Amino acid sequence: MSRLPVVFFGHGSPMVALEKSDTTAAWNAIAGKIGKPKAILCISAHWLTRGTAVTAMDQPRTIHDFGAFPQALFDMQYPAPGDPELAMRVRELLDPVPVALDAKWGLDHGTWSVLVHAYPEADIPVVQLGMNVSATPAQHWEIGKALRPLRDEGVLIMGTGNIVHNLPAMDWDNPDAPPYPWAERFNTAMLDAIVEDRPETVIDFAKLGDDARLSVPTPDHFWPLLYVLGARHPGEAAVLNPDFIHHKSLGMTSILIGAA
Repeated sequence: MSRLPVVFFGHGSPMVALEKSDTTAAWNAIAGKIGKPKAILCISAHWLTRGTAVTAMDQPRTIHDFGAFPQALFDMQYPAPGDPELAMRVRELLDPVPVALDAKWGLDHGTWSVLVHAYPEADIPVVQLGMNVSATPAQHWEIGKALRPLRDEGVLIMGTGNIVHNLPAMDWDNPDAPPYPWAERFNTAMLDAIVEDRPETVIDFAKLGDDARLSVPTPDHFWPLLYVLGARHPGEAAVLNPDFIHHKSLGMTSILIGAA
C-alpha cells in the first residue's frame, strides 16, 4: 500500500456544507488526488478535550454544534461508519500518552462540513481525535508525528480549522475585501514556513507577537494544523489550494502534503 498524503482544510463557516463554490470544488479535487482511503482520522477545531481522546463507536452521530443557521443545515447528516479498531491503533501509537476511548462525541461540523464535499458518499470510516486543551503547540505537533505510521496503513490524517481565525474582527458584509495587514502578514509567515518545511516556525507562531495574537486569538482552529505538520515526513512538498482570506480575517487556505 502506498503512503497517503496528509491534508489540512480551512473549513470556514458551517454554511459551507450547503454551498457549491470554487472552495468546495477544490476540496473535492483534493480528495480525488488522495484517492479513497481505508479510513479517515480527523482532527477538528471543534473537539477540545481534557486529555487526548478518540471516538471509538461503530456509528458516530452527526453533531450540529452551531446556533442560528437554516434548518437545512440541521437536517444534514453524514452517516459515515466509525472504526473502533482504528481508535485502538491510535491509542497504541500514542502510548505512553493516555488516550480515552470516547463513545459520546461523533462527527462535528468541522469534520462533516468538509467531508460532504470531499467524500460525499459517506462510505469511509471516520474517527475523530480530540485535542488536549492542556497540551503545548509542540506537544500537539508530537502527537501528529507519532501518528505518521497510519499513512502507510491506508489511513488519511486530516486536520480542519483555520490558520487565521478572528471572528469578532470579520467584515461580514464584504467577503472579498482585502485582509487586514496583520492577517496577511501572519498568514504569509505561516504559509512560507509550511512550504519551506520549517515546522518550528509554525509551532512557535506566538513569537510573531501582535500579528499572532490577532490572527489566533484562541488556538483551537490553529492546533489541527500542527497535527498535520507533525504527520509530515521531512521534505514532503506542500500544495496550497484554495488559498485566500475571507471577510478580512478568516483564512480559507487548504494544504495537501505528500501527494505524488
